[in-house]
Amino acid sequence: MKIAVFQVGGLTLRGEVVGEEAVGLGRRWPLAQVRLLPPVRPSKIVCLGRNYPAHARELGNEVPERPLLFFKPPSAVIGPGEEILLPRSSRRVDYEGELAVVIGRRCRNVRAKDATEVILGYTCLNDVTDRAAQEWECNWVRAKGFDTSCPIGPWIVTPDELDFPLTVETYVNGELRQRGTTSQLIFGIPEIIQEITSFMTLEEGDVIATGTPARVGPLSPGDRVEVRIPGIGSLENPVGRGGD
Repeated sequence: MKIAVFQVGGLTLRGEVVGEEAVGLGRRWPLAQVRLLPPVRPSKIVCLGRNYPAHARELGNEVPERPLLFFKPPSAVIGPGEEILLPRSSRRVDYEGELAVVIGRRCRNVRAKDATEVILGYTCLNDVTDRAAQEWECNWVRAKGFDTSCPIGPWIVTPDELDFPLTVETYVNGELRQRGTTSQLIFGIPEIIQEITSFMTLEEGDVIATGTPARVGPLSPGDRVEVRIPGIGSLENPVGRGGD
């Protein structure tokens, strides 16, 4: 199942995508006639840093011994087609295409072997990062948390429809910039869920961003950035310049 949230005819509906149609309230609409919204509104987005060895190396960092975690706030979330607004004060803002895990129920102290029981599904996520702020700010609040820095979508695909490993690709203006596979993750999804829930309660709808492959790079106003995961779909956003 592909779980989607969309607007059509003045209504906001939670339904599903079947083929090239959005389905809700017993009705069907062509996808081209609906506006897709973020498929989830999480209470928190827990992100993995340096979870691909090549990405850790390209930024001159050591591979972490334990999952390196940070947050993005719910206010950073935007959906497919919404504009990423680059902070005017930053000289460099990067794309970071990622696979995201959506939690299906409230959970705590989940063992790795039981992790699949708490997963609703998977979607695409762009961990847009103010790299200039990240250079000086030790806790990454500005770097990772500015408004529009967390595009999510286009929908949530339930685990029964996916075969792992999954390929994660990022395109800028149609040009391939990143490609990695979840087989390269330092910490796998069950291990990540076990680690996070060992000290934190995850709520239904919370999101875990599993990390980005190598070859991150800058965005500029006027760009179009796309995170593509075959089997899930494509998350595309235009890029503009925001205020501070």
